[in-house]
Amino acid sequence: MPNNMIKSKNKIAVLGAGHGGLAMAGHLALMGHNVNLFNRGEERLWGVKSSGAIEITGEVEGFGKINMATTSIKDAIEGVELIMVVVPASGHRWIAEQIAPYLVDGQIIVLHPGRTFGALEFKNILIQKQVKADVIISEAQTFIYASRATGPSQVHIFRIKHSIPVASVRAHLIPKVINKLRQFYPQFVPGDNIFKTSLENIGSVFHPALCVLNAGWIEHDIDYQFYHEGATPSVARVLEKIDEERVNVSEALGIRAITARQWLYMAYSATGDTLFEAMRKNAGYRGILAPRTLKMRYLEEDIPCSLVPIASVGNMLGVETPTINSIINLACQLNGTNYWAIGRTVENLGIAGMSLRELRLLAIGESPKQ
Repeated sequence: MPNNMIKSKNKIAVLGAGHGGLAMAGHLALMGHNVNLFNRGEERLWGVKSSGAIEITGEVEGFGKINMATTSIKDAIEGVELIMVVVPASGHRWIAEQIAPYLVDGQIIVLHPGRTFGALEFKNILIQKQVKADVIISEAQTFIYASRATGPSQVHIFRIKHSIPVASVRAHLIPKVINKLRQFYPQFVPGDNIFKTSLENIGSVFHPALCVLNAGWIEHDIDYQFYHEGATPSVARVLEKIDEERVNVSEALGIRAITARQWLYMAYSATGDTLFEAMRKNAGYRGILAPRTLKMRYLEEDIPCSLVPIASVGNMLGVETPTINSIINLACQLNGTNYWAIGRTVENLGIAGMSLRELRLLAIGESPKQ
């Protein structure tokens, strides 16, 4: 986005200095905003501390000067209205626990993305920590950038997505969140509620199954394009079944979720008669290589924080999810981890046994159980 589109200079905290955090922090700083970058470990900050800036290449080019790079979450969010959480969804709970003592009235928290029920989990942690500050907790349906860190303070942005819904725990506050985000991101649009943004988490369709079904190539450390070469016609048919089951769970909640093919068109303007064709035509995926290990976020984040909650809610509502269950079980075996136990199940989210009415009220922040 050209710098002349800036309406005002904002002070923003970006929590997380991985591929996504570097892209967001660098781009926001390049737009002219004061950006505080937080990471829990020093190793991902030393390059930014040394240079004082993040170098961006790709769809956006330039150097974004960072106001602060710190391992102190208190310092990062002090005096900041907008807190952008850009860590794997498996880290949302930890971030909530760490920022709880320092939150103040009026701050807006945005999970980029929430994956499935991220905002709900975040809210529950703040309640457990007895946070009294009046903050807005919101989540994006997906992450705005397709990006990869290329050095200690360098990041390449392959693509900036076109249209990303955002919803807050209290649905009536969604316009306030959108108005704030649109000061620098016109791509963000109002979502209906946090259940819809959660169940339109398309990463749940693409990421885990592509890793599980290409596990041999990944462990052989072979260079191949993850989305373009990893998604063969037969693999894409499995993705379509996962997508169908996700949509069925959404319908049981009274939510009309977009399909993965519709999402590819919305986010990237990629079209096709099948999911395979649409993925192949998506220029935004070109050049993105497969991971080098199965111990990475496409399994360790997207299984417990995306597929497990979809399957768990489906089970509670009587919706069968056999393909999703199979991918979860295979991932558990591949990584030797019980993702069912550590994931966002209805029990862990505190929604076990809720009626459909109670779930719908919860989606807009008016649950009688709060």
